[in-house]
Amino acid sequence: MSINYAILGMLSARSLTGYDLKKIIQDSPFMPWSGNNNQIYKALVELLEEGWVTNEVQHQDSAPSKKIYTITEAGREALKAWVLSPPELPEFKNTFLVRLAWADSLGEDELDALLTGYEHELYLQLAAEEEKLRRGEFSPRRTSREAYLWDQIHGRVLEQYRSELDWIRQLREDMGIHSKDQKGEKPVNYQVVEKNNQTIVVVTSAEPPITTGQDAIRLIEACIEHNAGRLIVYAEALSEDFFNLRTGLAGEILQKFVNFSLRTALVVADGSLIKGRMKDLLAESHRGNTLRVFASQAEAENWLAES
Repeated sequence: MSINYAILGMLSARSLTGYDLKKIIQDSPFMPWSGNNNQIYKALVELLEEGWVTNEVQHQDSAPSKKIYTITEAGREALKAWVLSPPELPEFKNTFLVRLAWADSLGEDELDALLTGYEHELYLQLAAEEEKLRRGEFSPRRTSREAYLWDQIHGRVLEQYRSELDWIRQLREDMGIHSKDQKGEKPVNYQVVEKNNQTIVVVTSAEPPITTGQDAIRLIEACIEHNAGRLIVYAEALSEDFFNLRTGLAGEILQKFVNFSLRTALVVADGSLIKGRMKDLLAESHRGNTLRVFASQAEAENWLAES
């Protein structure tokens, strides 16, 4: 399946920039591409050469100019011909199943940990997709039938995650492996703050501190429980490894927050914790709108409550 036709489909709904296309593909739960710049712009060049799209530069006074892409009539005909072509069958490939195939070598506690980790990832992904659906991600609704089809597509994605969770639960039941209450073993101390109609989860400490990407899921679960899209994490809740980029822990944890669309503020009163490559990473993050570092909770709350 070519990404070119997916782009034609999106442009058939409305004219878009290359950045718009990139975001739609990256946020889509069912489009099988990463949506990186090379993919998008290579496809757009090919579509321009075919005469299936046109572009127009739109100048803006207070921002860089942007290039708007529009589908042509020939592009619509090409899209329709592709939609009518024989569909490809789905691929049932899952790296977790490969791990599970050799899991007989694990002890019961180890197998429980493997299943628990997968369950948590599924649960978070399901919650993330439900949140996207609630926010109304890209979903053309030009006709009632089109709206129905897109609703069914998103519903099918959610159904697959729920089905996978049910399968894991059945697997546990059949093998007599019961999930251990990890939340009771590793409490996270947090409070919920409301500011400017924004719900913010403030994590002040964790016992023991957050030491793995799997531990970070507890923070995300707290946000899910309180329907919060904003998160403040005190440095005291994080292990020393978080501030050492060589461990990879910071990247793993922060990526999980990004995947769930959490705007996150770190409260670091001791500036000596941030040095070297970590300082560079956090300085780079300040250019975006998903992660900032502050010396106090008040500053962090003000930033998170801005939008």
